[in-house]
Amino acid sequence: MTSLTDNERVALVNTALYDAMEQGDHATLQRLWLDSPDTEVSCVHPGWPVLRGRGEVLRSYALIMANTDYIQFFLTDVEVSVMADTAMVTCTENILSGAPAEEEGQLGPLVGQLVVATNVFRRTEDGWKVWAHHGSPVLAESDDEEPGGPEGPTDDGLLPG
Repeated sequence: MTSLTDNERVALVNTALYDAMEQGDHATLQRLWLDSPDTEVSCVHPGWPVLRGRGEVLRSYALIMANTDYIQFFLTDVEVSVMADTAMVTCTENILSGAPAEEEGQLGPLVGQLVVATNVFRRTEDGWKVWAHHGSPVLAESDDEEPGGPEGPTDDGLLPG
């Protein structure tokens, strides 16, 4: 049996973070986040201000899970980088979630969203732990979808035309 590389270990912890969200497993989320008196964690959910401190971050996840009937993450463009005791994962979160139902007892319509995320991890005696998460919604279309070709529009006064 071969042992895992640091990159593989970090990738597994990153996947576990999203799995815990999908399952609404707050206990696992608590175990995944860094719990160190000398290192403050931080989190930015899309559209939210910066949350600092373990209690505030974990409360935010509890709030999200309590108000989300269904959520599924399809991670793409995953890149893992490890340097000494710090690791960074960048990825695109392709999120499918259940919107509020019109009638009680039914699942609401499914809504899709793209978020680019950066997750930072610290190596601890108990393995890799999440130190910071930052998610930003993708609001712009990709270059090949913009009018005016790869350079994008040129008649808005912002780009040379």
